[in-house]
Amino acid sequence: MDINDKTRYAVVRADVLPEIVLRVMEAKRIIALGEEKSLAAVCKRVGLSRSAYYKYRDCVFSYEEKLTAAILSVYAVLKDEPGVLSRLLSALYDSGANVLTLNQSVPVDGAAAVTVTVKLSQVTDRQQFTDRLKAVSGVVNVRLLSEE
Repeated sequence: MDINDKTRYAVVRADVLPEIVLRVMEAKRIIALGEEKSLAAVCKRVGLSRSAYYKYRDCVFSYEEKLTAAILSVYAVLKDEPGVLSRLLSALYDSGANVLTLNQSVPVDGAAAVTVTVKLSQVTDRQQFTDRLKAVSGVVNVRLLSEE
């Protein structure tokens, strides 16, 4: 690796970073969540100049721990009955899953296909996970499509 290569990336523990980097990361989080109405308000809230924000915003990123999280795509067939999707989502929540995407087709012949992509923050046995979803009232079938 060339030490002069300006496009290299590094993972650094947050407590050793300069305060300005942490403030930029916090400002980006606030903006992403829409907690303030303007960049000026965000910068004032975190104690950062706008010029410093603009200088670092495209270079500073929060690292999401991938070692403990898995992203799964789940395909399910649901009966066309009120509350089935809600119960499936509750079962996902009870499994510690965070729903990233959800696509549901229009019901045909009394059933609808649903594809849900979730992030599991804890290690979960995949068979137990799918069995829990299959046990939901109104769920006809469940299978894992992919895992990252």
